[in-house]
Amino acid sequence: MLVAWKYRPRDTFIQRLDPRARLTFLACIILAVSDAQVWDIRLLLPLFILTMVLYLMARIEWRDVWRAWAFILFLVIFIVGINGLLAGRGGPTAVLQDQSAALYKSPTLHIPFTPWSITLTITVVRSFFAITQIVRMLTMAILAIPIPYTMDPSIYGVTFRRMGLPDKASFTMDLAFRFIPTLGRDFMITVDAQRARGYELESAKGGVISRLRRLAPLIVPVTMSAIVTGEEVIDAMDLRAFGARQRTWTRQLHLEIKDYLFIALGVAILAFFIAVRVLGYGEFWVPEFWYQLAQ
Repeated sequence: MLVAWKYRPRDTFIQRLDPRARLTFLACIILAVSDAQVWDIRLLLPLFILTMVLYLMARIEWRDVWRAWAFILFLVIFIVGINGLLAGRGGPTAVLQDQSAALYKSPTLHIPFTPWSITLTITVVRSFFAITQIVRMLTMAILAIPIPYTMDPSIYGVTFRRMGLPDKASFTMDLAFRFIPTLGRDFMITVDAQRARGYELESAKGGVISRLRRLAPLIVPVTMSAIVTGEEVIDAMDLRAFGARQRTWTRQLHLEIKDYLFIALGVAILAFFIAVRVLGYGEFWVPEFWYQLAQ
């Protein structure tokens, strides 16, 4: 059986919005902070504050989302942030051709049995670029995290259908939203079943090969369960002649004034960021006091 994220009905402004308005606003924000290529943190910070306010308005309990936040923070800080800090990949020319002063320079580390050596250098420009990238990524993540926890799972399919996607694509998006929580449910059931048989997950120590061998009692059943679930979904869709003709949906969605205003806000933000870039503004900026840290 397919399951969904820990959705709870809440009488909040966010849940009263039409899901199409929320997804459209999210798409506009993602395009604004990513594709517009605006690097000035003075433009990104107000957008970050706006998304944080919208997140707090959703009133999601911390116990429901702490795992999602742990994953996002690890991804953003330790992967995106460190990548920007050390290499500046994906940044503008000012970062890729950085010649600024060093904030920190590590001792030279010689790799044993090779003629190579490594020196870690953190510069003024790259350090602030890492902060800018973290703000950029968190702006998108803050809007995306509440969606599975505040959107009724029963309207996933009809939401994407009313946004113009065909029936097959809409149902595919519906299944995609349910895949991760279903897989997590199956994994925990398998862990409990193996522990009842004496399996100890905490004892999975040793090298990579040893760990893989120890995890086999979990990987194989979970994989097989996912395959069986997929086959059951396919059979259920075939029995209902899915795809033979245009599908009807029991739930109906209606855009209200607040939804149109919310969509207009997202479109206005996107248009503003595009205009800023076209007019030649929004280049990477480092505050003066940040340069003084290297003195």
